[in-house]
Amino acid sequence: MAPRNLIFVTGNANKLKEVKAILLDGSKPIDIESRSLDSKQCLVPEVQGTTQEVAIAKCRRASELLGGPCITEDTALCFEAMNGLPGPYIKYFLAELGHAGLNAMLDGFPTRAAWALCTFAYTDGPDSDPILFEGRTDGNIVQARGPGHFGWDACFEPTGSSLTYAEMPAEQKNKLSHRYKALEKLREYLHSRD
Repeated sequence: MAPRNLIFVTGNANKLKEVKAILLDGSKPIDIESRSLDSKQCLVPEVQGTTQEVAIAKCRRASELLGGPCITEDTALCFEAMNGLPGPYIKYFLAELGHAGLNAMLDGFPTRAAWALCTFAYTDGPDSDPILFEGRTDGNIVQARGPGHFGWDACFEPTGSSLTYAEMPAEQKNKLSHRYKALEKLREYLHSRD
């Protein structure tokens, strides 16, 4: 049975806003609470590894700290020319290089193709193994366009669109994003347990 009180562990207000909007939309809305566990007293470590390994470790630790069910999320931006890098380390690359630097990384390569990958991990509690739900959106790395306040959204243009994530209205992005695709899988799983 799906938990009555689902906690999304994040300290990112933009992610929280998107996740709430996506999960509350549709015929089977899911309400969530959020909790940030990034303080020094209860740090959820940033594990080094694949996107899946990072997601599992983060969810497992968050569930231990909360003592119950929760979801966590990890996002990766993967460059085709670099065999999927920077992947789950994109936030560090963006912090050091900015949008222009992400673009410069691909100078000289034959492609600017990329994919955005979102991995949600869900667990029933500290004694349960996390289950992963992934969503992927293909696109290209472009010169930054639109507001630059939400990660790398300003330099990712999904395939079939002339807009970057940052240029899109929230409702449009929330119907095609990697996050939306992963959350739809999570929603289906949770409702299958009702």
